[in-house]
Amino acid sequence: MIVRFGGEIGIKSEWTRRAYEKLLLRNIRNVLKHYNLTPAAIEHKRGRIYIKTGKTLEAAEKLTRVFGISSVSPARRTTSEKKDVIKTALDLARATAKNESTFAVRCHRVGTHAYSSMDICKEVGKQILTNLKHRKLKVDLTNPQHTISIEIRDAEAYVYSETLQGPGGFPVGSQPKVVCLLSGGIDSPVACWLAMKRGCTMLPVYFDNAPLTDEKTTAKALDQAKKLFEWSIGYPQRVYIVPHGKNLETFMHNAPRKLTCLLCKRMMYRVAECVAEKENAEGIVTGEAIGEQASQTLTNLRALNEAARNYPVHRPLLGFDKTETEALAKKIGTYEISIRKAKGCTAAPNQPATEAKLETVKKAEEKLDLEKMVEESVKATKIVTV
Repeated sequence: MIVRFGGEIGIKSEWTRRAYEKLLLRNIRNVLKHYNLTPAAIEHKRGRIYIKTGKTLEAAEKLTRVFGISSVSPARRTTSEKKDVIKTALDLARATAKNESTFAVRCHRVGTHAYSSMDICKEVGKQILTNLKHRKLKVDLTNPQHTISIEIRDAEAYVYSETLQGPGGFPVGSQPKVVCLLSGGIDSPVACWLAMKRGCTMLPVYFDNAPLTDEKTTAKALDQAKKLFEWSIGYPQRVYIVPHGKNLETFMHNAPRKLTCLLCKRMMYRVAECVAEKENAEGIVTGEAIGEQASQTLTNLRALNEAARNYPVHRPLLGFDKTETEALAKKIGTYEISIRKAKGCTAAPNQPATEAKLETVKKAEEKLDLEKMVEESVKATKIVTV
C-alpha cells in the first residue's frame, strides 16, 4: 500500500518536513493498531510511506481519516525489472478491467532504469490489448474508465488501479491544543474538524443548557465528539460538559431579553478560557459564520470577542455558507448526528439583537456577578471520556 503525504508537508523546510513525517508515521501506526491492522512492515521514503499488510483494502480505508495523508493506493509490489512490471500490471488489469471498457496506463519513475516511463506505458498497454482481446478494451488517455498506475522507485515497483483520497492537511499533534465549543448543531463539529486538519489536537467543550434543552442535545454533542475523535486516533478522547442552564436563566430574568444570546455566548467564552488555561491550550474554536445567526453579525461578533481577554477565538467557518458546511459535515460523518431531533434552546428571544453595541452589552453585565457565575460553572464542570 502506498501512502502519500499532504502537499503542504513537502514544501516545508527540511527539519519541519522530517518532524511532520515522523509524527504522521506515528499517527498511522496508532490508527492501524487501534483497528487491529498492525502491518508486517512499514517503509518510509521521502514523500511516501509503503505499508505491507494482509488487509490492504481495510487498512487503506482507515488511513483516509488520517490528517496529513493526501491519498492511499492499495498496490501490488514487484521488482523494477521491466518484465516483472509488465507481468504485474497485466495481472492487475486481468483482475480489474471490465468488458468493453476504456483504460489508460500511467507510469512514474524515480531512479535510473534501462527504460523510460513511456516505454513501460506502451508495453503494458500493448500486452493488455493483446492478452485481454476478448474483453474488447479500448485505450482512452483523456477520460479512461480504468487506469493502471505504475510507480517505480529504484529497484522496486508498485502497481495499482485505485486511489483513495485522504483529508490532506497536517498531522494531528503538529500544532498545539485548542478548546472547541461543541453545540450539537451542524456547524461546530465542522469547525472542530477544520482545526484538526491544520494539525491541532482538539478538546471539545459542551455547554449543557438543561432544563432549557433536553438530554437529546447532550447525546448529540457527545456522539459528534466521538465521531470527530475517529479522525485523531491515539489522542485523548475527553469532553468537558459545562452546566449552563442556570446562567441562561439568570440572563433571561436580569438582563434585556434581546441580549440573551450574546450574554450566553460571552459567558461561554469566559468559561472556555478557564478550560484553555487548565489544559494549556492556545485558543478557542467556534462554528460561527458571518450572518449565520442573529448573534453572528459582524457587529455582534465584535461584542463577543471582547469577552475573551486572554485567548484568541478562531472561526474556521467565518466565510462559509450553509451548503458548504453541510457538505463537509456529511464527509466528516457528523451531519446525520446533527440533524437528529432534539428540543431547541427555549432561552432564545423572539427578537434578538443583531447590532448590539459593546457598551450596551457591558452595561447589562454590570448588574450580574459574572465572576461568581464563571467560578460556579467551572466548578460544576464534568469531564467524560467517549
